[in-house]
Amino acid sequence: MEKLRIAVRKFDPFESTLQKLWDFFCIKNNITIEAEMVPLELHDLYEETITKKGLQNGNWDIAHLNTDWIFDAANQQAVLDLNPLIAENAPQNYPDGWHQSLLRLQQINKGTYGLPFHDGPECLIFRKDLFENPIEQQKFKSKFGYELHPPKTWEEFTQIAEFFNRPEKNLYGCVFANYPDGHNMVFIFCLLIWTRGGSLLNSRNKIDINRPEAVAALDYYRTIANNPKAVHPQSKDFGSVEAGMAFAKGEVAMSINWFGFASMCEVIEESKVKGKVDITELPHDKNHETASLNVYWLYTIGTGSKHQKLAYDFLRFATTAESDKLLTNEGGIGCRKSTWNDPEINKTIPFYHKLEMLHETALTLPQTPIWPKVAELIDKMILKSLESNIPSEKLVKETQITIQNII
Repeated sequence: MEKLRIAVRKFDPFESTLQKLWDFFCIKNNITIEAEMVPLELHDLYEETITKKGLQNGNWDIAHLNTDWIFDAANQQAVLDLNPLIAENAPQNYPDGWHQSLLRLQQINKGTYGLPFHDGPECLIFRKDLFENPIEQQKFKSKFGYELHPPKTWEEFTQIAEFFNRPEKNLYGCVFANYPDGHNMVFIFCLLIWTRGGSLLNSRNKIDINRPEAVAALDYYRTIANNPKAVHPQSKDFGSVEAGMAFAKGEVAMSINWFGFASMCEVIEESKVKGKVDITELPHDKNHETASLNVYWLYTIGTGSKHQKLAYDFLRFATTAESDKLLTNEGGIGCRKSTWNDPEINKTIPFYHKLEMLHETALTLPQTPIWPKVAELIDKMILKSLESNIPSEKLVKETQITIQNII
């Protein structure tokens, strides 16, 4: 029996949402073909869809791809240009239903290579019940001489993380996703550069991390990540999902993670911090401004799919306002402006409307076919910094030389 095969980013809310949407879609349209949904971890997802050419050879009809990969996928002709299908039958309220920042990265060489699926820029997630506790406020001011508030600078971030670090109560000041998967450590490193006024690109628009801001960023990262007085001890084994779950279980005071993991705290049964969470902008160097990172997930269709029309019909259904809201209620992050401002959603997740604020300072990673390889090199550099005493300046310089060889 023929099947529509969907490569799904492994994450319970994604899996449950996709299954419900497919079931609703089949009932509404009298579809009898079965969908095989295969949950895959980040590395496996890239490997199956792009490296092994699964989207080109017809092994996958639909795939979740993030915007780190979409330039690579489009240039390999792995994903379908949706422009002809959109012109014939556009998704509901397209493009006005989405913030422009969620439509830009899939626009490559005048083609459109995906529709927004899951969003939520990087932000500071914190336990507002701890920050608003009068006893904690008094203790903190007595120790540090200023009012307890979500950290504005990286120096304050370290101080507050150490203040709330209480291993005997299974509470830690902060948590990082330091499992070397080529993503999360790289993202934090980029954010640390940007919030110091730096860039990943030089004046010729080429990737160049051999600069003072990158050295300072790596110095700070390796110091805070190896600080047992501040950080959850399992950070080195955590991906973003595990770090998010540690926060949801009440084990962490602050987390730098995707907005979706703050939202998740308000909707999943395992959460022990429901109603105790808030988000704000990331800390920054005292002489520079905050920043966020906008990497989002897309629905894409494989160029080798034998079910392209059916796949697109499903994508149209899966990106309606109703479907976008369902994803949010399941624990993902809807991409539509209607979801961000929905009264019911904001009643459940009081900080949901702040997504627009995060998008105002959200930056993006360089769009280049070599970015996955560059990210892997940066990932290895960070890991080496965490596990050695090699000076950051030397690590950054050596990594840039290797990047230059790829370029």
